[in-house]
Amino acid sequence: MTTQPSTMQPADTRAPQLSAPQAAWLVAEREITTKLRSKAFLISTGILLLFVLGGVLFGGIMSNTGGFGGTTKVAVVSETASQVNSEAFEQVVVADRAAAEAAVLAGDVDAAVVPGGATAVNLTVLAADSAPMGLVNALSAVPSVELLAPTADNPMLAYLMAVAFGVVFMFSAITFGTSIAQSVVEEKQTRIVVILLATVSARTILAGIIIGNSILALGQVVAIVALASVGMLATGQDLLIGELGTSLIWFVILFAFGFVLLAALYSALAALVSRQEDVPSATSPVMWLIMIPYVAVIFFNDNPQILGIMSYVPFSAPVGMPMRIYLGIAEWWEPLLSLAVLLASIAVVWWFGARIYAASILRTGGRVKLREALTTEG
Repeated sequence: MTTQPSTMQPADTRAPQLSAPQAAWLVAEREITTKLRSKAFLISTGILLLFVLGGVLFGGIMSNTGGFGGTTKVAVVSETASQVNSEAFEQVVVADRAAAEAAVLAGDVDAAVVPGGATAVNLTVLAADSAPMGLVNALSAVPSVELLAPTADNPMLAYLMAVAFGVVFMFSAITFGTSIAQSVVEEKQTRIVVILLATVSARTILAGIIIGNSILALGQVVAIVALASVGMLATGQDLLIGELGTSLIWFVILFAFGFVLLAALYSALAALVSRQEDVPSATSPVMWLIMIPYVAVIFFNDNPQILGIMSYVPFSAPVGMPMRIYLGIAEWWEPLLSLAVLLASIAVVWWFGARIYAASILRTGGRVKLREALTTEG
């Protein structure tokens, strides 16, 4: 009995070859899932969000109640004195609407109630930048509200907005940038990168690390903005949300691309070293690029020239341009130009960063010199 040769081919057990985008996304997924499984990351993020929400609620409540335990001072004229509860509010009787406006603008009173308005109650609440909601809600019907000094003209509120933009930018950039640097060095120490390089290129790994951490950083910023908006709505600061809307949107957009720029630098410089204790010194130049915009936007929040320069410097654009939009001193096309400059900068930094990363990631031991990394083909 003769047997016929088998025509069956051996099964191909090789894994399908991944494209560069697919491989980069797999690395990004690994970065995201690793962070989301970290209790330290989740706890720190939760504390930050609670701090932001608490700060907004506290500020709104203090604004509505007139401060720490103080009684809200309300200027009234003879026609409106009976409409304001004298036990809940401290009345300051003035002669007419002009005197009421002057008292509000001078800060002698928190608000004023005068006759007139487009509502059934025929009353108007005058306030500098935000009406005390306790007063508005205490009237028999919803009155008209007029703001005599919009928030963009209020130096203290402008300062607080500069601090808010600067703190969120600095905290998120440093938190996730440092995480990127530590991950790069950890992969070098454990030689995980050797396994990865067997299937994908160094530039693909770098792209995945940046994408994953950028998604997390952007998600944190969006959550902060959303919670702050909820807090302002809950405390009756809807007018402030309307004024901040455009600047907040551009802050999120410019931060997203600005962080990509910083992430490329963090990962490239971290690849030059092989020990965790060397990470701070290696990434210190990027730290300065984060700290300088933070300090500058706070100290020069009322300087149009400095803010204008910051709006077009890639590392400070995420705080400089939103601040100018909030102040109303930016033309409609300027945010678009700032974004274009940022995108061009990302392309340049990515080229240098990817070259440094590819040339240094497999080299362990002593610190790799920057010049050597730039001149070595990865």
